Amino acid sequence: MRKFQVKPGEATAPRFLSVEDTANLLGMSAMTLYRAIKAKEFPAIRVRGRLIVPVKAIDEMTDSALKNNTVVDAADWVAGEVA
Repeated sequence: MRKFQVKPGEATAPRFLSVEDTANLLGMSAMTLYRAIKAKEFPAIRVRGRLIVPVKAIDEMTDSALKNNTVVDAADWVAGEVA
């Protein structure tokens, strides 16, 4: 089994955030985000009973909104309608 190791003094950005941390980042309640995830309107990964949000998904939605100078709907993003 390969273990992930961070060398001393080496900073690494997290690849995943908890639902609570994601909600704080987006300025919404965790319950709102949990509801969106349950309704398949926001991307998340379930590991056993725990939900985590890929930082990459947030970054890609942000990049798309900025690149296209438009609103990105997370529900459309999850459904694969946003390019």
